[in-house]
Amino acid sequence: MTIDVLDLKIIHALSLDGRASFRSLAKALEVSPQTVQRRYARLRSSSSLRVLGRTYPEAVGDEQWFLRLKCAPGATDDVALALARHAETDWIHLTSGGTEIVCTTRNPEDVESALLRSLPRTPRVTSLVAQCLLHTYYGGPQNPMVDKTSPLSTRQIEQLRFPTASPAPATLTRTDQALLKVLHLDGRAENQELARAAGCSASTAHRRVTELRRHGVLYFDLDYDPRLVDRSKAVMLWASVAPRALEEAGRALAEHKEVSFATSTTGPTNLYAALTSPNSRSLHTYLTGPLAALPGLTHVETAPVTRTVKSAGTLRR
Repeated sequence: MTIDVLDLKIIHALSLDGRASFRSLAKALEVSPQTVQRRYARLRSSSSLRVLGRTYPEAVGDEQWFLRLKCAPGATDDVALALARHAETDWIHLTSGGTEIVCTTRNPEDVESALLRSLPRTPRVTSLVAQCLLHTYYGGPQNPMVDKTSPLSTRQIEQLRFPTASPAPATLTRTDQALLKVLHLDGRAENQELARAAGCSASTAHRRVTELRRHGVLYFDLDYDPRLVDRSKAVMLWASVAPRALEEAGRALAEHKEVSFATSTTGPTNLYAALTSPNSRSLHTYLTGPLAALPGLTHVETAPVTRTVKSAGTLRR
């Protein structure tokens, strides 16, 4: 699909406020609401653009893990599909030419992970490495479209940005949980749809969603074809950094334009990043340049993503 500057601005605007009305978006972008609505519909149908409601793990008491699995010959696809159907999994990628599965899981901190309990006993899984995510340096509501590309002006960014507090532990009501369940699948669901799901009025649904956002519980993320922004090559990177340099290295990594997610982890390596790059040559330039300059770096492992089976909690075709 060919896109233009206005398409990029719409994506950028939705990264700032995923629930902004077409009228608000149009005012900031200085076009008509009908133009924004038409462009948004086209991006949804042709580039799989989705606005997704997400909760901060620390706000709802969740824990996130990376699982790296190798399987018996011929079993990788079946295992990946079985994992994708599991409620705990969020993202599932096949990497290294389809020989390895990497998935992220999320579950309450005080509840034993069913996957971590059962996977070691699965005969078709020949090896498993589990790494708990500790501190996110870049990701969540932070988006490369907002921080590292910026097709919008400073004035437009300030006009569209939704004010929110830092994430903090929160107690969710049944109404909150029902609202979040709908928003997880469609962050732009209408207030009437939210009200029906939660058994409340549309005004109550609107007010509660706004409160969850302002109090640092709910944010909105975008999922779209990375080729839209000339980032067709997705790569996973694991690195080992001397503990004394981990904080400095993590903050530096977060600034790299190739990085869409960066976190410290437990396990055999202590730093992870999701990378996107136009091609292999650009990736080589990054690995031998900005990445190699990280302080305390002792080991790097990369794995190109061959196929994505599940993204942001949704099974892909």
